[in-house]
Amino acid sequence: MKHYNVIIIGGGPSGIVAGATSKKHYHDKSFLLIKEEEKGLIPCGIPYIFHLLGNIDKDLMGPKPFIDAGGDVLVDAVTDVNLENRVVETKSGKQFKYDKLIFATGSTPVIPKFIKGYDLENVLYVKKSYNYMKTVKEKTDVAKNIVIIGGGFIGVEVAEQLAADSGKNVYIVEKEKHCLYRAFSVDLCERAEEIIKDTNINLVTNASVQEIIGKNGKVDGVKLADGSIIKADLVILSIGYKPNTDLAKKAGLDITSTQAIRVDNYQRTALSDVYAIGDCSQKIGFITGRTDNIMLASTATAEARILAYNLYQIKLKRNHAGTLSVFSTEINGTAFASAGAIEQSASRANVEFIVGQFEDVDRHPGSVPDASKLFVKLIISPGDGSIIGGEICGGKSIGELINVVALAIQKNLTVFELVSFQVGTHPLLTSAPTKYILIKAAEDAIRKIYNSE
Repeated sequence: MKHYNVIIIGGGPSGIVAGATSKKHYHDKSFLLIKEEEKGLIPCGIPYIFHLLGNIDKDLMGPKPFIDAGGDVLVDAVTDVNLENRVVETKSGKQFKYDKLIFATGSTPVIPKFIKGYDLENVLYVKKSYNYMKTVKEKTDVAKNIVIIGGGFIGVEVAEQLAADSGKNVYIVEKEKHCLYRAFSVDLCERAEEIIKDTNINLVTNASVQEIIGKNGKVDGVKLADGSIIKADLVILSIGYKPNTDLAKKAGLDITSTQAIRVDNYQRTALSDVYAIGDCSQKIGFITGRTDNIMLASTATAEARILAYNLYQIKLKRNHAGTLSVFSTEINGTAFASAGAIEQSASRANVEFIVGQFEDVDRHPGSVPDASKLFVKLIISPGDGSIIGGEICGGKSIGELINVVALAIQKNLTVFELVSFQVGTHPLLTSAPTKYILIKAAEDAIRKIYNSE
């Protein structure tokens, strides 16, 4: 039986980054990464295989950085883990001993068995699987009437890409009053929905699916709770993901109420030398302090680096107490992003807040050809002026602006400090120094704080 110092189960972003980073720091240790499929996908790029990329092979992600660092890779499925004897067994019958074990098993789509017809032919999901998504792409290429159930990021992005083919009739059905409601406050959701409707998408919100209708075992339509029926020859269910922890449960690891593997701030489980990172591991909200269900590649890779640096001894102190959600997307040329608490999540957690906001262009003067209108909201704790969240919509520049907001949240920056933020500006690259959008939103928040005293 071959022995490795470290075995990683899972070949997604967290597994690859953990392996490559830790191998570089502990180059004398032996590492094995076990992944189920030879080809992997960039998770966030999956929606774009349907139009922008046009080909699933343009969204490939592999463990080359890990291999280049000296790690070994096995394409196989782990079927059993003996934590007491420190042995993993694979589907092909191979067994390996380990000193340290990292679960990076990711997440899987939620399958709504409570919806009649969920198992019909051509009822599909967005899985992080090359082989599965290759089949989905082939089926969507020929489908004419497509219904996407779920108006979160994945549902909206897939719908937008499919609707770019004028020969398709694409619907989004969302049970909430608004699409993207988990990530944005109502006014930004409404802005997004106007853009969605302009992209050849039929949007149905505040609507529950009663049944997926079939004919001869194949999907034929979607029946809503109000009795209306949407014609469909293909349905994509996009109602969320759950941690892929069946293997961890079978092995006997402690699992949280959200079905994630329980870990501490350094991604350690309660069992010595066993770790979990990425979508399969526990998340505690940065602002709320509550168990959360944040599943982002950016979060997963941050956890992977923390673990990699500290795998054999604490070298990099993890100095924050929770996971910060930072979302971004683009819909028909308009970008939307958020970080931390939004109005709904702050209200649910009983967090007092005020909102500072500002709207202007991201170039100066505004007549510069590629100028875009930007709108920003900062969610502020009025007690000390600290920034606890933010939302931005507009041009592509918001992709990095939201990262500035995320850093401000993580470093407990206040609006009183933000107003003296020293920035670099240029007419072709940024908004004007006289009305830099984040600073102006901070000024709006300060005005509201003072007026409420």
